[in-house]
Amino acid sequence: MKKLSFFFLSLMVLVLASCNDDDDPVNPVDPDNIAGTITTNVEFDAATAYKLDGALVIAEGGSLTIPAGTKITAKGGSTSYIAVAQGGKIFIEGTSTNPVVMTSDVKEAGSWGGLVLCGKAPVNTGEGGVSEVGNLPYGGSEASDNSGSIEYLRVEYTGYVFTNEKQFNGVSFFGVGSGTKVDYVSSYMGNDDGIEFFGGTVNADHLVSIGSNDDGIDFADGWSGTGNYWYSLNSAKSGIEGSNNGTDGAATPMTDAKINNITVYGMGEKPWFLKEGAGKQTIDNIVIGGLIEGKGQAYFYASESDSDFDASKITITNAKFVNMGIGNTVKAVDGVSITENENATGAGNGIDMPDWASSWAAPGAVEPMDPSKNIAGEYSDDQVLKADGTYTLDGAMIIKDGGSLTIEEGATIIAKASSTTYIAIAQGAKIYVEGTEDKPVVMTCEEKTAGRWGGLVVCGKAPINTGDGSISEVGNLPYGGDVDDDNSGSIEYLRVEYTGYVFTNEKQFNGVSFFGVGSGTKVSYVSSYKGNDDGIEFFGGTVNADHLVSIDSNDDGIDFADGWSGTGDYWYAYNSTKSGIEGSNNGVDGAATPMTTATINNVTVYKMGEKPWFLKEGAGSQTITNCVIGGLKDNAGQAYFYASGEDTDFDASKITITDVAFVDMGAGNTVKAVDGVTITEKADATGAGNGKDMPTWAAKWAQPAE
Repeated sequence: MKKLSFFFLSLMVLVLASCNDDDDPVNPVDPDNIAGTITTNVEFDAATAYKLDGALVIAEGGSLTIPAGTKITAKGGSTSYIAVAQGGKIFIEGTSTNPVVMTSDVKEAGSWGGLVLCGKAPVNTGEGGVSEVGNLPYGGSEASDNSGSIEYLRVEYTGYVFTNEKQFNGVSFFGVGSGTKVDYVSSYMGNDDGIEFFGGTVNADHLVSIGSNDDGIDFADGWSGTGNYWYSLNSAKSGIEGSNNGTDGAATPMTDAKINNITVYGMGEKPWFLKEGAGKQTIDNIVIGGLIEGKGQAYFYASESDSDFDASKITITNAKFVNMGIGNTVKAVDGVSITENENATGAGNGIDMPDWASSWAAPGAVEPMDPSKNIAGEYSDDQVLKADGTYTLDGAMIIKDGGSLTIEEGATIIAKASSTTYIAIAQGAKIYVEGTEDKPVVMTCEEKTAGRWGGLVVCGKAPINTGDGSISEVGNLPYGGDVDDDNSGSIEYLRVEYTGYVFTNEKQFNGVSFFGVGSGTKVSYVSSYKGNDDGIEFFGGTVNADHLVSIDSNDDGIDFADGWSGTGDYWYAYNSTKSGIEGSNNGVDGAATPMTTATINNVTVYKMGEKPWFLKEGAGSQTITNCVIGGLKDNAGQAYFYASGEDTDFDASKITITDVAFVDMGAGNTVKAVDGVTITEKADATGAGNGKDMPTWAAKWAQPAE
């Protein structure tokens, strides 16, 4: 509410200021959440990272200018979207090397809404229509209506399900007029249609739709425009869907689409769906193919039950059919005539990505870092380490607010042995580790000895109990806040090796450290091998983590503290010098809040030098289920679930331990838990999946090959 109030206060200040100078661009928005309503002229700054949690509406009389290189990141899993109402305008001024990017902090289709434009041009769905989502009026009689201009825009991960009947497209044009310029627009990994026209007269050139979960590009409701250079790739349903009207296939003004230079490749159902009357369509210079085998589907398809479909209104010239798929022999439904041309070029490069799209239309267009150069440095933009590449790290690599680091499968980072060599993800930045079971991402050191380099540090904005102004143990990065579902990216199949460099006498690195990381972050299949301090540690936060491995840590295997409130599934801690698992609340105040609330299911803790499971510094609340624990050295005289008798904040009633198997407890070690902690034992508990042994899910990637 504070941010929203700031937004509207800024608008009022702007209104007053505009009386003195109507020409100066202004920024009456909070970059940390640009949601709200724009009623005046607003210009963004490409150097600022903008975030969106809710609806940003450019109302009548307002305009939004977005310069080249601007990035807007929406909160995933919400109804965040950007909409231009009738009478409003948007000016997107990207370039081929610096497109404007609208994306999500969750890199999955359907994570957020997308971009909606509403104009006053004719539609055939009648008066009083409102946009499919956003409930904004559209349509009218102004064929040349102007909603602004869009050049070099990429929208990613759109298609949020608004209701059971409605969901967002990537970019939606509702009754948009021909006075609007649309050129070089891409939808990447949308959950519904990539780009759709609901009536209107706007022309659109150089459109790209990649990986749509519905149709690639869709036009309907009387759209009467020209499209030049369209590229639709790998849509789950139709590559192109062209309709007239879903209620009355003969409605007027009738769809009249002229589309030249187009490639449609890879689709799950109908390559080109002539739907709901279809209207009039003129298609020239098209390359089309890639339908899944055995579909038995006409490449230009119309339903036999569509009584309003008129094949004579469909003209297709200079068409080339490629890789049609076994069993797919029908090129067009009866009545549609096609002139073929084996030299057709489609969108410019046959079935391949056209040259005009290669530098901006997909996230992969980001140039990967050069493996021959040191990757250390501070970055506020997007960086990519390519699949199977080997990279050298000599110093600190810090990804700052607004930036991201993507590490593709099989990539290896070899660190120089140094106290200042580590990778850190600051608050507001993202890391995407995209390893696989067969090709994990590996962060290692040139010297194969524990403690020779730092490791990975991730800092988020989720709650902690160590107070405001907390700084990461190493790296001096702020962390913590009040954003439970803060998102720092995703990590899958990562192995870090030989970490734990001693930074000072009081501080040293862990293998992987999560400082105040939120539940919007995905952590799955992460291993620390031969670290000099803890293998994996959580300093507060709310992130959940599954399939964790710590092998041969010189301190604790896995450690959580400072109010960590998350769930762990399938953890395997093996041969740690001190505790196998250490779970704390707060080292200064064992009763501090928010209190550590840890739920750990399916865990194996085997071989350790001191306390097998240390309930430390108040311990907080811990619920442990299906645990295999054992392997303490002989005569350690140590309780397997241990708490210090001097810990006055420890509350045994907050510890729940069920389905535990104790194995190889060690001679002289008879105490299973400290006084007050009750345990339900189960001899056939499976722990992380394979009793005390390495679980099968970790066998391929969690440690270096012998």
